[in-house]
Amino acid sequence: MSRLLPLLGFFLLTALLAVGLQRADKKTELPSPLLGKPVPAYTLPALYEPERQVSNRELTGRPYLVNFWASWCAACRVEHPVIEALARTGRIDIIGFNYRDEPDDAKAWLARWGDPYTLHLADQDGRVSIDFGVYAAPETFLIDPQGVVVFKHLGALTEEVVAQEILPRLAAMEASG
Repeated sequence: MSRLLPLLGFFLLTALLAVGLQRADKKTELPSPLLGKPVPAYTLPALYEPERQVSNRELTGRPYLVNFWASWCAACRVEHPVIEALARTGRIDIIGFNYRDEPDDAKAWLARWGDPYTLHLADQDGRVSIDFGVYAAPETFLIDPQGVVVFKHLGALTEEVVAQEILPRLAAMEASG
């Protein structure tokens, strides 16, 4: 029996590891209390025009994507080509919420890597990101024309997420609108 104890321990550890890895794969599927609810009210300065204040009320009427990103965020660089490709379709406005970043760093990052965003808002102190329930950049939210959050994605967007989650929801909005 004592010879079986290490083997049993090995199998238990293997099972725990397998369960943990399965849950790690689902990290982008954390539920959001905002799903099905209006986007949090906010007013933020535009990144390139800090004197211009933009509120969530100004963005209703069309679906849009909110993407929290930062110049210091490595995963934001990974997802950037996906956001650029989505922006090129012209199907949806993509609002960049620059998250806890220095404006000059954000502008330099956009100049270097490209600017797919329809509008840039600066959430320098992170207060609006807290209202959205953002854990860390990047995070992305799909907002319907009435200003209701219909989808949230944690981590870098991928082509699969755009194809399987965002575009079908966008098509449904277009068909009903």
